[in-house]
Amino acid sequence: MNYRKTLIACYMGFVTQAIAANFAPLLFLTFHKSYAIPLGKIALISSVFFITQLIVDILCARFADVIGYRKCVMGSQLLSAIGLVGLAFLPQITPDPFTGIIISTILYAIGSGLTEVLVSPIVEACPFDHKEAAMSLLHSFYCWGAVGVILLSTLFFSLFGIENWKVLSCIWAVIPLCNVFNFAVCPIEHPTEDGKGSSIGSLLKVPLFWLAILLMICAGASELSMAQWASAFAESALGLSKSMGDIAGPCMFAVTMGISRSLYGKYGEKLDLMKFMIGSGSLCLGCYIIASLAQIPLAGLAGCMICGFSVGIMWPGTISICSANIPLGGTAMFALLSMAGDLGGALGPAIVGNISQNAGDDIQKGLLAGCAFPVVLVVSVLFVKKLSRSSGA
Repeated sequence: MNYRKTLIACYMGFVTQAIAANFAPLLFLTFHKSYAIPLGKIALISSVFFITQLIVDILCARFADVIGYRKCVMGSQLLSAIGLVGLAFLPQITPDPFTGIIISTILYAIGSGLTEVLVSPIVEACPFDHKEAAMSLLHSFYCWGAVGVILLSTLFFSLFGIENWKVLSCIWAVIPLCNVFNFAVCPIEHPTEDGKGSSIGSLLKVPLFWLAILLMICAGASELSMAQWASAFAESALGLSKSMGDIAGPCMFAVTMGISRSLYGKYGEKLDLMKFMIGSGSLCLGCYIIASLAQIPLAGLAGCMICGFSVGIMWPGTISICSANIPLGGTAMFALLSMAGDLGGALGPAIVGNISQNAGDDIQKGLLAGCAFPVVLVVSVLFVKKLSRSSGA
């Protein structure tokens, strides 16, 4: 069978997820100014997105095997497209714009959550060598998708004006619509031979899995707190224009994160994953400190950009550790790991946004509080390494 078609569909699935996760944050200040929505409520958009994904993760752990991977992953792309189209129209139809934004966010978050849970085990089940490298390369497509979303959106806004963002939202919906067909025709295998992996209860009895859950929470919070607020941070805290803020903030964050994942995808078999993750977590802490305390815009931007490289390996690395040590984890394992990452993605940006609002809309103060996430992350990796050694893994 031609599993290259499967890879292409999965790559495009992560590109779709990048659109869902990164397009709306480019419009945070636009929503704030155009619809008079406070920053505290704007922060809820990210929280709703990741909490919805979290709920989908839990449901997937129970029902994805019953419904079937193909139907679920095709539905993920269709819902993502509907949500993006809804973002363009629902704010004008609903009683208040914020309600319309939230409804649209929930729709494409359901699609994104299904993609997140199912694409990794689909690739894991393909008969490829060097699964850790393949997983990291897969996740790099999320980063390159984010780069494309940011650069092309910025170009669109420069040419046609940001007031026409609704048109662009509909244009982005074309990608997941096309990918519905890709998933309809590609070969899809199940990660466990009999189609059934470990139960949730059995997974929760494994100490390594609990540490992986904590690591995923911190990875999600470390990554998304910076990524979701990078545009607003570069624009308001560093005084850059909207276009330069989007390129210098979230775009370069995604570029460096993609570089990190691509490098590990190419050279992963030669590197110690645990050491790479510990070094990356320490670098992440330094980046948060620089971004939150720097008075010079260039230094703040450097902290923001390098942070992308530092968090790049955390999410796929944790999945690889669990896949190697819990080979029969199945759908439930991938779903619970995704749930933990989404929980961190929901809590992190919300904490940064609310602390920023309480500090007089000072986003640097919010990012300073975010230093706690990489600290716990590094400690978690150290415990995972110790546990792996003691168990002979």
